[in-house]
Amino acid sequence: MIRSLGRVALQRDHGGLLTGAVRGLSTGGLKQVLASKIPKMQADVKQIREKHGQKVLGSCTVAQAYGGMRSVKCMTYETSLLDPMEGIRFRGYTIPECQEMLPRAKGGSEPLPESLTWLLLTGDIPTEADIAGLRKDLAKRSKVPDSVTKIINGLPKTMHPMSQLAIGTLALQEDSVMAAEYAKGTPKTMYWNHYLEDTLNIIARLPEVAARIYCNIYRDGKMNPSDPSLDMGANYAMMMGYDNPDFHDLMRLYLVIHSDHEGGNVSAHTVKLVGSALSDPYLSLAAGLNGLAGPLHGLANQEVLKWIKGIKAQLDGAEPTKDNLTKLCWDQLNSGKVIPGYGHAVLRKTDPRYTCQREFALKNLPDDEMFKLVSLLFEVVPAVLNEQGKVCLEAKEARESQR
Repeated sequence: MIRSLGRVALQRDHGGLLTGAVRGLSTGGLKQVLASKIPKMQADVKQIREKHGQKVLGSCTVAQAYGGMRSVKCMTYETSLLDPMEGIRFRGYTIPECQEMLPRAKGGSEPLPESLTWLLLTGDIPTEADIAGLRKDLAKRSKVPDSVTKIINGLPKTMHPMSQLAIGTLALQEDSVMAAEYAKGTPKTMYWNHYLEDTLNIIARLPEVAARIYCNIYRDGKMNPSDPSLDMGANYAMMMGYDNPDFHDLMRLYLVIHSDHEGGNVSAHTVKLVGSALSDPYLSLAAGLNGLAGPLHGLANQEVLKWIKGIKAQLDGAEPTKDNLTKLCWDQLNSGKVIPGYGHAVLRKTDPRYTCQREFALKNLPDDEMFKLVSLLFEVVPAVLNEQGKVCLEAKEARESQR
């Protein structure tokens, strides 16, 4: 959503229409901030293209062309950067810095998703007043049309939640401001505004869509009504039936740390690619969700959970130890399967998204059986994979010596 907005925001502003577009529109604070920033962004891009347009960023090998263009420098992206050693930075801020600097809910310990939304869109750390204004506007937008609810309720419970979420997102597209205004012949200078309207409407409505899908599958369709007076994380949790304040904090944290992950991954790149055709944010997001649903992308989370539950089942009530977990890991590898959750296309150190969730668990559920199992696996698996790498290397060297 934000990615699609960022692309069209760089259209040239003719005759001051960009600033004038703010008048009479909602989300005054956010739109005014963006309207004041976008002209400079446009000027910066124009200057960079004029001054450096013919410079070569790098090269591309045949292997990279066949391998998904990995490590090829071929796009721009403003909202986040994935560093191999540090992990994700949102507008230059690390996850611990975001946890420290972004506004929190009253009585909560984790940053509000709304505050991260503001940061990604503007590049600024929001004030409490900024977030209050944004939350008020999102609340006005949050009503999901009955027609969309009917479509979601008609989907089979056996359909994967990600498929349902993509369908729900497309069902919301009927209200696309960008699609409607483009059909009327809106000027390019107004694209940013229409994309922003769609983006904010999606952000406001998607939690209820996702909660309804969850409740249809896991709670026999019983969903608590939306309470727009709550922040996004707490309201989403409440709709799904979770009223524990600690869980609300966990949901805030989870939404914040998974909000963006640079532009080269499958889902982010897909959203940007589809948006480049001037497809509205609903169409772009739905396409990105379909990419996210793949087992080598977002579905990997589900695969990890299935594997951990499988490990627990194989233990058959026995206390997990380094010895028995090491054996089970080797059994997994020797059967020709991988251990899910370890290894990343970019990261070369522990993902800070895992680290902050681990810290949350140590604080709030240190004695949980699944958490203790995951903690022990965190110690065991890297050693097994390192040993496997040595074995593979020795085998390769032995084969080469025999030639």
